[in-house]
Amino acid sequence: MEETFELGTVRCPSGVLVLIDGGHLGLWSGERSPADIDPVLLGIEDPDVAADVAGAVDFAVTGPDAATAVRTFGRQPGSRLHDIPASQAAGVQAAFEVHCGAAGLEARLEAVPGREAHAHRARRTAEEGGGGFLVFGVPVVAVGGVPRDRQLPVLAARVGHGEGAGERWSEISIRTGEGPVASSVPLGDIGVDWARVLFGDVDALSVWQHDEPVDGLADVAFWGAAADEAAALFAAPELGEAGEEGVRGWTGLPLPEALHRARALSRWKDGTGWRMAVDFRPHSPHWRIMREVRASQVGAGSVDLGEARVLCAMTGRGDGFFPVTADLDASGCLLAVRVRLSPTS
Repeated sequence: MEETFELGTVRCPSGVLVLIDGGHLGLWSGERSPADIDPVLLGIEDPDVAADVAGAVDFAVTGPDAATAVRTFGRQPGSRLHDIPASQAAGVQAAFEVHCGAAGLEARLEAVPGREAHAHRARRTAEEGGGGFLVFGVPVVAVGGVPRDRQLPVLAARVGHGEGAGERWSEISIRTGEGPVASSVPLGDIGVDWARVLFGDVDALSVWQHDEPVDGLADVAFWGAAADEAAALFAAPELGEAGEEGVRGWTGLPLPEALHRARALSRWKDGTGWRMAVDFRPHSPHWRIMREVRASQVGAGSVDLGEARVLCAMTGRGDGFFPVTADLDASGCLLAVRVRLSPTS
């Protein structure tokens, strides 16, 4: 039997809602070109690979058969191709021409000058009826028609999975309207690598600060098999944060001091071979929302950014690809956006 819990609320003044793995928001370019994102944030250290990614190309699909051509090409969700590394751009164009020729389709790829900013991708996708697109290879979903003038409840359904497996979320949904569901439309998948899903207004995400502290302060936390030894060596107290019993570290340190302590802990851990996690936490919106998540009994937290409220929830199922569906009434108005927490791969 399913139980339903309210995780919190979101507010979406722009009317465009983005669903994304919250751990990847450091890659979100907002109104800027994705070319402005440092490839190091993507885990790329090789300078040649970094240059290839920094010089990537976005393609718009034009021509009378554009919609059919891009859908049947099957490389990416949505109506455009994004983030094609510079070294692969010519090959993708050639493959698309071959595909269209074989299928008898009239369509072509045209490079988008300056790339398409992530916020623009979300708005355009919403205007096209909602669906998925990629952010540096990570599947993201955007949907429009979300009420702008009120808080919207975020609900989670929990089901049991047999003896020893415990209870887990089966679905997380945002309720945007009342009435009978006339149709349900698949919007695509969210790619999750950090075991969490974030629901956010597109304009709010453009001012999101993932790793930059808003007050110049940061916390340092550590835990694991070597935590007692490290706490004694570095004179670290219990962290004292809700939901983090047994975690050691310091809160509210000036940023340079926090960086120094985090690096010293990491060097000691690597040098000794001890098993221990070290977490550097700048006082950013990301830190604020994850602080609530860790303290929450339902694994969810929210933060206000201007008039918007953003909510992040742990999946309870780890990572994977999670399908998103829009429920519509008979007139096509949005009633709910649902994330099914059953990985498709």
